[in-house]
Amino acid sequence: PRGPAMAAGSGDGRSALKRCLGVLRDARNDSEQFAALLLVTKAVRAGEVDAKTRRQIFDAIGFTFPNRLLTSRQPPAGCPEHTFQALGITLLACFCTDPELAGHSQILNKIPTFNDVLVSPCNPDSTSMVDDVYQCLSAIMATARGPRELVTKGTVSALCQAYVNCSYGSDRALTLLLGLLTVAEAKCWQRDTPHLLAVLSKLSNDFLRTEDMAKFELCEVLPHFIPLSPPLTQDSQGCECLRRLYKGLANILGSKLSQSQRDPALKLAACLMQACGSEWIPAGSAGSKFLALLVNLACVEVRLTLEEPGPLEVEGKKEVVTACYVLIEMGIQECLREEKPLLEEGQKMQLMRIMEEAFGAVIFYLRQVKQEELQDPFIFASVRILGAWMAEETSSLKQEICELLPFLVHYAKKLFKEGSLAASLPQPELASTEGSGLPQDALRFLLPGFCHLTAEDRPRDILISEGAPALLCEYFLRQWEVLTSQPGSLAPLASAEMSLQTACGIFLNLVVTAPHLVRQDKTFSSLMDMLLKSLPLLLPQKDHLVLAANVATLGLMMARILASSAVLQGTQSAKEFFGAAVLFLSQAHTAQAEPGSDSLAAAVSPAYAGAWADVGELWFLGMQALASCVPLFPCLPQAVLQARWLESLSELLTRVAPASVDFELVAAFQGVLVELARASKPCRDVILSHRGAEWANLYGMAALEQCLSEQ
Repeated sequence: PRGPAMAAGSGDGRSALKRCLGVLRDARNDSEQFAALLLVTKAVRAGEVDAKTRRQIFDAIGFTFPNRLLTSRQPPAGCPEHTFQALGITLLACFCTDPELAGHSQILNKIPTFNDVLVSPCNPDSTSMVDDVYQCLSAIMATARGPRELVTKGTVSALCQAYVNCSYGSDRALTLLLGLLTVAEAKCWQRDTPHLLAVLSKLSNDFLRTEDMAKFELCEVLPHFIPLSPPLTQDSQGCECLRRLYKGLANILGSKLSQSQRDPALKLAACLMQACGSEWIPAGSAGSKFLALLVNLACVEVRLTLEEPGPLEVEGKKEVVTACYVLIEMGIQECLREEKPLLEEGQKMQLMRIMEEAFGAVIFYLRQVKQEELQDPFIFASVRILGAWMAEETSSLKQEICELLPFLVHYAKKLFKEGSLAASLPQPELASTEGSGLPQDALRFLLPGFCHLTAEDRPRDILISEGAPALLCEYFLRQWEVLTSQPGSLAPLASAEMSLQTACGIFLNLVVTAPHLVRQDKTFSSLMDMLLKSLPLLLPQKDHLVLAANVATLGLMMARILASSAVLQGTQSAKEFFGAAVLFLSQAHTAQAEPGSDSLAAAVSPAYAGAWADVGELWFLGMQALASCVPLFPCLPQAVLQARWLESLSELLTRVAPASVDFELVAAFQGVLVELARASKPCRDVILSHRGAEWANLYGMAALEQCLSEQ
């Protein structure tokens, strides 16, 4: 049945609508209410209803009547079966234009109904109902609770099905999916991986087959459907999508392109690199040429953009250069990869030269940065990528990097101080800064480069003069807090642990090359105190052996220099540290059966074997430092006796074949044994009582032999 027509926007139309609202309020039976409702919904669909009238409609009927319509199964005679449902959804779409009503629980609990409409076959009679559903979903999406409710109530899978099946309004389904993935990507993939993969499959297929401008539009859409987790490479459908994306990008980037066409392609490639590394690029000649081309294009883009004297505020330009940084970082990694490399040696050398030019442009750009620009995330991205280059390539651009060091230290210090302030704020204040995000950790990305630079005179002097050591000490203390912030145990936080290890490497360089600085700068006393307290906590945790090795060795090296400081003079923390250091050094070697022989051989202990590549050098350095500390700290020989190290070492050396103990290991043992025998009569007695003179002779430990023979 059709109600009498209402002229759009006319006075007659408005008065008719008012009469209908009166009927809705006062209707004596369903048929009167239904007839009036038809007029109301017609006016709503014709777009004649202003905000005030919409509210009047809601006040007249509330949610009760739409709810009844949605649950009514029997349509009026001669009407399509979904008539009541369509009317109910039209009214809800009308209510949803009021943001307050769009977030109402009575709207949110209709989400499953909206989903059902999207996945049901759509005939010509129901297109307006589908339009209304999309209007409702878009309004819900714009509310505070909306996105979470849509994800948990299954809208992602409904939208995916609507898009994959090319249902009516599928372009709006894609728009809504993009919005949900922007605000809740992890949750969406967690709940609806198969459906999202089906969308990615369709998009990647279209991307490969399309040969017009739609291909470049898809470059903008596709990154939203490439998850960081779960990795696409773990799934056969995901792998097929990656294959299509690779072929589509290879076709694009191998052609002559305008700027507006190249930029989205580079951003898509960067997104794939972030999600899958270089695994989406096939091995072989075609793959290596494609990777070389990608990195080459990225370097050219960086140079063209950053070497320009004008401002960088051109629409989307920073975004493109940031994507290029991702591609360049992958280029660095691939140039250094030795196992199953994608690139040939000639390609690697060529790319390193091209990347050096790009990093020259990055340095040029950073030198122009003004104080008021330091909050720009693009500055952070530029510092981060430069840190990646400095970590690996130590010989090129040395002069330019030295000139930039004051800026890098200042920038890292500024972000660190802001991070400290933000972390100390009470929660309510912290919540108010959420929009801008907490300050990022620039030092984490600069540490590896600083570690290389502190081994060289000029950059080390600049870093010291700019206050880097004090900043690094504070940073070390902060990262230790992060690592130990989980109650009951050390949290397995890879980035904090790696930062601590690298910081130890920098401090070791300073201890060796600038001992006067360690002696004079008070911040090193605070660091020493932290090392003393942290090693006894670290050592029992087998997952943290590399960090324990760094802390033990650095602590022993610093103890030689700071022997007279208060923290080391007979304190409980010093005794516990030396006890833990002795345990670390004493448990590194054991006797093992030699393959194909009855004899035993000296070997790295099983607990140390997996990490020995990272720990071995530190162990030998730690042994040297321990030998130097023995005369300075009376508690050290006592710690050795308590650990029964002399007995176990004597047993090791008498049981194994002498040929299995290499010269470097013999020298390390002898260095410590000589100092112990000189400094402590009880130690000397234990060595002698365990046939020390015999095995000293057997292993050619002349200095120990002489020391033991003296009265």
